[in-house]
Amino acid sequence: MPLGAWLVAWHGSLQHEIMHGHPTPHTGFNAALAAVPLSLWIPFAIYRDSHLEHHVTPALTSPFDDPESYYVDAARWRRLGRPARAILTFNNTLLGRLTVGPALVVGGFWWGEARRLTSGDFRYAAVWFRHCAGVAVVLTWVVWCRIPILEYALLFAYPGLSLTLLRSYLEHRPADRQQHRTAIVEGDLLTRLLFLNLNFHAVHHDLPGLPWYALPAAFEAGREAVLAGNGGYFFPGYGTIARRFLLRPKDSPRHPG
Repeated sequence: MPLGAWLVAWHGSLQHEIMHGHPTPHTGFNAALAAVPLSLWIPFAIYRDSHLEHHVTPALTSPFDDPESYYVDAARWRRLGRPARAILTFNNTLLGRLTVGPALVVGGFWWGEARRLTSGDFRYAAVWFRHCAGVAVVLTWVVWCRIPILEYALLFAYPGLSLTLLRSYLEHRPADRQQHRTAIVEGDLLTRLLFLNLNFHAVHHDLPGLPWYALPAAFEAGREAVLAGNGGYFFPGYGTIARRFLLRPKDSPRHPG
């Protein structure tokens, strides 16, 4: 399970590199690498479009403007019942993000896509068709490897998404200033390899075209300027994050804006 989850999460990091024009100059080869749906749940083309929109949003973390926001607006928060509020608050602890977070992310995404289709928006219909064909190929390979499909989903894909959510857990916060909303997590060799240095997230947002292997050097070269620019939103590693937020919410899921 650890190796399978690692592979799924690492491939997600590779997909992120591909949508920013890496790891090779050959777009066809890159697209072929990205198209393999090891995580099962999201088509690469939709992930790419949503993520690139995230990069140009004028209000990171805003539930209205940022497609990668984990926050809800005040009106929706008032409409939610106490159980839903409790789940969202638990999801803002690290333990919650790693356990119920994948189910909330996948469920929310599929619900949004279902609403898109039922409203008559078929812009991604062909994308979903190709994605389902790719999932069929992956699951055929899984069965050929004598891994039960449910076991792959629960022990490879689900914890793989958990590892990805570990990376994104503190990437953004709803600070007053846009440039103070993106974190630096220095990490160690293992997490840097798994996340392809996306833990240097403030540098990535400032220089989204920079390849993964150049991000640490770019941070070290301008360390003081980067930390001054992002308001000191910095963590030395994921152990520090776990000690601080394993059972304590990092903030409220109700967006303050």
